[in-house]
Amino acid sequence: MTTVLIADDQPLQRFGSRMLLESQDDMTVVGEAANGSEAVRLAAELHPDVVLMDIRMPGLDGIEATRRITAAGDRTRILIVTTFDLDEYAYAGLRAGASGFLVKDAQPEELLAGVRAVATGDAVVAPSLTRRLLDAYVHHLPADPAAQDGTHEDARLTSLTDREREILTVIGQGWTNTEIATRLHLAESTVKTHVGRILAKTGSRDRIQAVILAYDTKLVQPS
Repeated sequence: MTTVLIADDQPLQRFGSRMLLESQDDMTVVGEAANGSEAVRLAAELHPDVVLMDIRMPGLDGIEATRRITAAGDRTRILIVTTFDLDEYAYAGLRAGASGFLVKDAQPEELLAGVRAVATGDAVVAPSLTRRLLDAYVHHLPADPAAQDGTHEDARLTSLTDREREILTVIGQGWTNTEIATRLHLAESTVKTHVGRILAKTGSRDRIQAVILAYDTKLVQPS
């Protein structure tokens, strides 16, 4: 059973989401929050598998709520709900640690599939779409003078093998596991093993965070 916390300042939106989620045999809504502060508090109390997180809420917004929930180190994963599919809010949500985002006019089956995917550790947003977001907003990344002058390597990369570094780079370029297997002449099961090790070694919550890491560490440059 996948447990879900709904965070949205609109009662009708919460009601609709609850009705949809609880119509499924494998999902249950454990709580509702009308703002970011409530979402953070309830996530800490209830430990839901997934938080369905609105962005624009009074007081603490969904971006900061996402950042605080993921920083707590719990298993809870965040699925951002946004008005537009490519905007700075979606970008900020991914940077804050969300495992993906959906638009508010998504079909019901898309929302259900998104919740299930996030609950099992998958990312809802395709890596190629994540790259488009980062290409659009990479100028917001904080500058790292040490990385820029080549005297410092990010500590998150030091434990990676050469092959893992290579795969992290192409993950950052938006390649799927199938594309990596085909182009690097590897079995897809081997690619999945490498990806799992990369996520574990770098502390990335999911594939989306690995794409962001590739940008942060300059393994991938904006196109």
